[in-house]
Amino acid sequence: MAIAAVRNYFKTYGREQEILEFAQSSATVELAALALQVIPARIAKTLSFKHETSCILVVTAGDAKVDNRKYKEEFGIKAKMLSPDEVLALIGHAIGGVCPFGIENTAVRVYADISLKRFETVFPACGSSNSAIELNCSELFQYARAVKWVDVCKGWRD
Repeated sequence: MAIAAVRNYFKTYGREQEILEFAQSSATVELAALALQVIPARIAKTLSFKHETSCILVVTAGDAKVDNRKYKEEFGIKAKMLSPDEVLALIGHAIGGVCPFGIENTAVRVYADISLKRFETVFPACGSSNSAIELNCSELFQYARAVKWVDVCKGWRD
């Protein structure tokens, strides 16, 4: 189970007990926001895109949408999302629980979108469709082992 891998990953930081598990699903931004009683924008969603022989993960705010032009400028290719089977095979987490933590595939690169930086804390999933952890943006960047902050989203600015 992917949440076990994420819990084990956070154990190395002494934070495994901070993973929240819910009785209800948190598989979508809206469901996660309801479970956590926060605005949907504070849900840190992890999107997975094809890139060469592996994939790129982009962690964005819950209200942000990928801007195809910005994505292509940043990564040099058109944004093409992975299928659910590809996500599971390449990342090890199923759709609804995809997160940038505890990924064994070293070819996967993680990027954090600046749409997250407007919040003191955000809530990424933890490998299952009913889990999350509260992190500040610096912690998210560190624990995700992100390559860099990017600006590839639209729809979140006033």
